[in-house]
Amino acid sequence: MAKIVKNSFGYLGHDYQVRLLAQILTDRKFAHSIMDIIDPNYFEDPYLRVIAATIKDAKTTDDVIPDFGSLEFRLLEDVNDDHQRKFIIGQLRKVQEANLNDTLVVQEKAMKFCKQQELIKSVNEITKIINKGNLEDFDQCESILRKALEHGDNKDDGIDVFDGIEHVLVDDFRKPIATGIKGLDEIMDGGLSKGELGVILAPFGVGKTTMMTKLANTAMTNNYNVLQLFFEDNSKVIQRKHLACSSGYELNSLSLHSEELLEMSKTLPQHKLKLKKFSSDGTTIPIIRQYVRKLIAGGFRPDIVLLDYIDCVEPSRKFDDVNAGEGSVMRQFETMLSELDMAGWTAVQGNRSSISAEVVEANQMGGSIKKGQIGHFIVSIAKTLDQKENGTATMAILKSRFGKDGIIFQDITFDNSRIQIDMGENKGGRSKSEHKQDKEHSNQERLNSLLAAADQRKNLLTEMNLKEIEK
Repeated sequence: MAKIVKNSFGYLGHDYQVRLLAQILTDRKFAHSIMDIIDPNYFEDPYLRVIAATIKDAKTTDDVIPDFGSLEFRLLEDVNDDHQRKFIIGQLRKVQEANLNDTLVVQEKAMKFCKQQELIKSVNEITKIINKGNLEDFDQCESILRKALEHGDNKDDGIDVFDGIEHVLVDDFRKPIATGIKGLDEIMDGGLSKGELGVILAPFGVGKTTMMTKLANTAMTNNYNVLQLFFEDNSKVIQRKHLACSSGYELNSLSLHSEELLEMSKTLPQHKLKLKKFSSDGTTIPIIRQYVRKLIAGGFRPDIVLLDYIDCVEPSRKFDDVNAGEGSVMRQFETMLSELDMAGWTAVQGNRSSISAEVVEANQMGGSIKKGQIGHFIVSIAKTLDQKENGTATMAILKSRFGKDGIIFQDITFDNSRIQIDMGENKGGRSKSEHKQDKEHSNQERLNSLLAAADQRKNLLTEMNLKEIEK
């Protein structure tokens, strides 16, 4: 059997090379780790070689990994022959449409191959030095070998506390994406930034999807690319919620305003919000990650993703401890946000005690508490029966890595029928102790009112009895 010569990616086939370029263009972290050691000549197809060389040139000269759009105009600018242009752009389209399945294997094979090639080059260089017979060059050999083995590894050695301090001091260094909920954005210092994870904690039937839709609708209106993922509703239900959110009409009256809503929809940003339903059976974060990468490969790069909700996602491997599995899912979600440079919101179901709670607290989170430990910002929603009837709720800020937490907002506007949430300008937050005092004061006032009414009724009955006796 003939030995396979492994001096290019050719031994892995043309499809692999197309997928590898797709990975480089859609996974920035992987691209930055491999571009220093990948050689365009490793690609067997001459047109894929040109594409790889253009990407490498962009990384070398501008320190950027181009997206498909910018890569295309770079290629068109560099290639003068119309015949070559046609074939190169044809191959680029194949890269853009490539299946992004099995990404880890694609990346691992490429990294191992490139590191092996660097090692071969280093061994050849060391052999030449050794053949000269100069013992003083031993340290040089060691340095060459160490450098070869370090290729492709994480080069982040940390930063000095004053590195880039001028950017740290800029007011908008986080560049947050607003929630559109008056009062909440102020508490969050503008909203949620890319790489940050927000968690909504609430019992069933309170309004997790309402809040998710409000957040998604606001981001879309502000011209961000938005991805809303869900498990329990169907797409038409979510579409109707967005129409209610944008218009302020109740869900059950949308059909009465169909012509107006059709005209309104034309004024909203187009192609900025994608809805996707996943199965609650077998969906893992790696599966979601593959879907997001496919969107990116197709030219839609989400700025923010809303996952409704994390409890429906299964661990990507088996755990003896259920809680460990739940923590792993949340950690994978946070990692995905960081790697793909997105802001992310998800929701967590409250436990049984949260159903009747006037304020939902962190210890009422269903399942593993690790889900809360990983989040950058956690807000809870509670509703009594009276609040459900009145379209209000109690919202509590349980955790915030970029602002104040431990604040409770009682009786804020939370209308599930219109997808409207508003803390209001006069709904000042209260601490837990202040909220408890307010509640005790309110209960005492209610008790006093009941006692006064009882006394009044007693006095009225007494007067009536006296009149009967006088007769």
